[in-house]
Amino acid sequence: MKTFEYERATDVASAVATLDRTPNAKPLGGGTNLVDLMKLGVERPDLLVDVSRVDFGGVDELPDGGLRIGAGVRNSDLAAHPLVRTRYPALTRALVSAASGQLRNQATTGGNLLQRTRCTYFMDTTKPCNKREPGTGCGAVAGLSRELGILGVNDLCIATHPGDMAVALAALDAIVVFETVDGEQRLPIDEFFREPGDDPTRDTNLPSGALITAVELPSLPVATNSTYRKARDRRSYAFALGSVAAALSVDEAGLVTDVRIALGAASPVPWRARKAEEALVGSPATPASFAAAAQLELAAATTTEQNAFKVPLLTRLVVGVLSELAGLDHEGDDPADPADPADPAEDADPSPFRPTGANGSPRRVAADVDPGAATGPEGSAS
Repeated sequence: MKTFEYERATDVASAVATLDRTPNAKPLGGGTNLVDLMKLGVERPDLLVDVSRVDFGGVDELPDGGLRIGAGVRNSDLAAHPLVRTRYPALTRALVSAASGQLRNQATTGGNLLQRTRCTYFMDTTKPCNKREPGTGCGAVAGLSRELGILGVNDLCIATHPGDMAVALAALDAIVVFETVDGEQRLPIDEFFREPGDDPTRDTNLPSGALITAVELPSLPVATNSTYRKARDRRSYAFALGSVAAALSVDEAGLVTDVRIALGAASPVPWRARKAEEALVGSPATPASFAAAAQLELAAATTTEQNAFKVPLLTRLVVGVLSELAGLDHEGDDPADPADPADPAEDADPSPFRPTGANGSPRRVAADVDPGAATGPEGSAS
C-alpha cells in the first residue's frame, strides 16, 4: 500500500477545507471499499480525511413528509429505521440484500454512494482498464464480461455500479446533498451518477473537494408499495447479476397510475427505466404489460456473448417485482417468473466461466424473493 497522511475531521467545514486544498485526498467513512482498493493499489490517495466522527445527523423527517438521511448513518441502522421500513420499503430491502451484517454495520450512506465498480480489470492493476488508467483500453470488452453492463456502456468501459442502495434511491427520486467551500449544494441522483462517456475515470459528478453530507428522499406516496429484488449466483454475500427496485400504484380499474423502476448491475449507473415507466402509466397492470415495458427499456442494450443473458434475466425480474406489487399471483411455472426452475434466463447464459455446482451442472441464479427478509434479524438476508 502506498504511504499516506491521515487527518481526523471534527466537523463538515474542516473536512471540506482539507479536501479542497489537497487534490488527491479522500474522505474516509466506513472504509469498507476504499481501504480494500488502497490495499490493491487501485486507490492511491495522498491523504485520508477521517469523517467517521463528524455529526452528519441521523434519519430525520422533513416538513413535506420526506426524509433526510445523514451521510454517516450506517447501512444497518438505515435499513432498520421505522420510517424507512414503512415509507420506503424498497430501500430497506436493498440494504439488507447487500454485503454481510458486519459490513452493513460499518458502511455509511455517503460512502455507499461512492463505492467503485468490482470489475475484475479495474481491481487488478496488472490488467488494462480505462477507468483506473486512462488509455490502456477496456480489457472486459473482449474478456470476462459476464457480470458487466449492457446499458449506458461504450467501448471505453462496460463496468457496472456494484451497489444495491443506490438502485433503490434512484427509483425513489433521491437527492444527494453535499458541501463544498462555496456552501451546500444538491444533485438529483440521476445527475449525481454519470455514464463513462469519454472519461470513464469519473463515476459521479461530485465536484472535486466536495463532501456528501446527506441524502434526501421526497414524500412519495407510491413508495409505500415498493420493493427490491436481486438475482445473484448465491443467496448471500454476493453482488448482483441483475436487480430491480420498483414502486407501483394501480387504480380500481386495474390501470397503472404511477410506477418507478430502476435496474441494478445493468449499467455504470443505477439505471432509471424511464421508457418502461412511460409505457406503463395508463396500461393494464398485467404481466404482459410489464414484460412489454421491460423489453422496450432493454431494446437499447449492448451485450457481449457472456452477458447477453442479462436481458431476459432483467425482464423476468421486472415482471416478477411489478406483479408482486400489483398483488398478482405470479408463481408456479410462468416462464416470466425469475424464480421459476425452468427460467430460460439461465439457459441463455453462454459464458464458459459460469459457476457450476458440485456435479458440474450450471448453478441456479438465486433471486431474493422472500417478502419477510427485510424484517428478519440483522444479516439474515445478506
